[in-house]
Amino acid sequence: MHAPLLVTGGTGNIGGRVVPLLRDAGRDVRILSRHPRDDAPGLQYVEGDTVSGRGLDAALAGVDVVLHLAGGAKGDDLAAAQLSRAARDAGVRHLVLISVVGADRMPIGYFRAKAEAEATISASGVPWTILRVAQLHDFVLPVVRGMAKLPFLPVPGGLRFEPVDRDEVAARLAELTLGDPAGRVADLAGPEVLDVPALVAGYREVHGAARRGRVPIRMPGAVGRAYRAGDNLAADGAQRGVRSWREYLAALAAANDGEKAGAR
Repeated sequence: MHAPLLVTGGTGNIGGRVVPLLRDAGRDVRILSRHPRDDAPGLQYVEGDTVSGRGLDAALAGVDVVLHLAGGAKGDDLAAAQLSRAARDAGVRHLVLISVVGADRMPIGYFRAKAEAEATISASGVPWTILRVAQLHDFVLPVVRGMAKLPFLPVPGGLRFEPVDRDEVAARLAELTLGDPAGRVADLAGPEVLDVPALVAGYREVHGAARRGRVPIRMPGAVGRAYRAGDNLAADGAQRGVRSWREYLAALAAANDGEKAGAR
């Protein structure tokens, strides 16, 4: 009988896809949430908060592996400190952290908090694995959708993304969680590096939106220099996903069309 795995953020965008994979592998899963749900076969929900540390000791009782997915605009560094302390005290044998590509290079508060979280986890005394992931398709979509509707397309010079599919991220995280501690593994990014015009062109191709004139924009300061240098892009040796931006958009559009047809 395996000890349960603890997943923080297990009801989120990625967590909702990782948890079924862990269950399919025969593992019981305990999910830490600020708003727990009713338990299900092989699934236990426990109330707690990683930033404040509330409920962590009880959630980690009897757990041997932790997958830390919970995160937000602020507090990721504090959450890592709380979780590291509790995991060490509980005798956890493997702590897995999802982070963001460019965490140690981008001069933005969110990235800096992720880098601090990485440092805390790696110094925790608990065997660990850290996976840096590029922006999800789902994260890029609302930004691109909004841009495509503007009368003119703003084009920040040098701004590029390499969006990756959430199911591919979930599969990699499940693989790492079920494996042995591996330290910092290869970054995971999408198959393409795309600038803003390319991202918007893909959206317009799928949705039939009209083309617009472009307005070049230069991002100022350290943030602009970092984006132009590609500091937000995956390092050499990164693992590349398979599903492209256009494939993601086409599949999403087809699913939406299917839902509309079924509702008629």
